[in-house]
Amino acid sequence: MNKFVTFTGLVAPLDRNNVDTDAIIPKQFLKSIKRTGFGPNAFDEWRYLDHGEPGMDCSTRPLNPNFVLNQERYKGASILLTRANFGCGSSREHAPWALADFGFKVILAESYADIFFNNSFKNGMLPLVLPKEEINALFGLVEYSPGFALTVDLAAQKITRPDGYVIDFEVDPFRKECLLNGWDDIGLTLRHADEIREFEERRKREFPWLFAA
Repeated sequence: MNKFVTFTGLVAPLDRNNVDTDAIIPKQFLKSIKRTGFGPNAFDEWRYLDHGEPGMDCSTRPLNPNFVLNQERYKGASILLTRANFGCGSSREHAPWALADFGFKVILAESYADIFFNNSFKNGMLPLVLPKEEINALFGLVEYSPGFALTVDLAAQKITRPDGYVIDFEVDPFRKECLLNGWDDIGLTLRHADEIREFEERRKREFPWLFAA
């Protein structure tokens, strides 16, 4: 997992409450567990005018011109601005996989479903909870400021707007440390590789019959 320290990105607004994981990545795309390749099908039912299935060439599919992420001004957006209870519904980890593969690094919302919130951190994204008044202000700024970008400083726990206004945010210290160092669950385990090898060798000496061919 890549380290997350400071990040500046274009903001895309998804002005909806209760966006569930089936909207983020529909159920027919859950057959793969490779973690990659889900970006073209993120928000599939909102993004395209036809019905999507695994293996389709999304570059030839008709786009929904009314869906915000299809608008030219938000191409390349890496910060998603949304509303309350984002990521509700089923617990599929494919939802953060799809968002990350789409290119999002940061999500700003009033609240999240717990499992989605946890899975986002585990996949290198930073989901931040902001007060409703800050979210409302950001929606207004994004609408009237093409190219609106934010800088997120995880170490300092600050978001800086283009006008210099700073928004402080809270983040769990352990999750913060993991993102700053690029540690996913496997990375955390590998930090103790020497102790694990020592334990395995000790087990072989103490209980050799367990390892007999």
